[in-house]
Amino acid sequence: MIYEPREDSYLLQKFVRKYAHGRVLDMGAGQGIQAKTALEKTKDVLAVDINSEAVAYCQQQGIPAIQSDLFEKIEGKFDLIIFNPPYLPEDRQEDEESRLITTGGATGNEIFARFLQQVDLHLVPEGKILVVVSSLTPDVEKIIEKNGFCFTILDQQAEAFERLMVYLLERR
Repeated sequence: MIYEPREDSYLLQKFVRKYAHGRVLDMGAGQGIQAKTALEKTKDVLAVDINSEAVAYCQQQGIPAIQSDLFEKIEGKFDLIIFNPPYLPEDRQEDEESRLITTGGATGNEIFARFLQQVDLHLVPEGKILVVVSSLTPDVEKIIEKNGFCFTILDQQAEAFERLMVYLLERR
């Protein structure tokens, strides 16, 4: 199962069009919508996903892609890192395959926190991060600040049971 673009993907995509330049990393690429959008602005784009099926799909679409658990197999630094993480709290009734693409951990913020703990080694000094999260994801802003970043909420969108927000993160 590959994460198909949904409201969060399209909300994030608007800002990928605006901020993509230089070397771009699309973390948690799914079907590669962000990487494909970034490729309209720069040719140095890498899509990454933990799901081998998603990686194969991106490669079939002509998007450079590798399989990695976050930054495990990533080398170098990027001007822009895009992340549409699994951000929902764990639902034990959800099947394992679906949980891989939607669940960000027991509370929903664990994968995002791990990402921010590792990202600094892969971001150029003036680099930026675009990330989309849900109002159901707790402590997002605390996690951002704890990891030495400041943020701007670029946009938000109300959905049936949540509010989606796109954050721009920069080093303090």
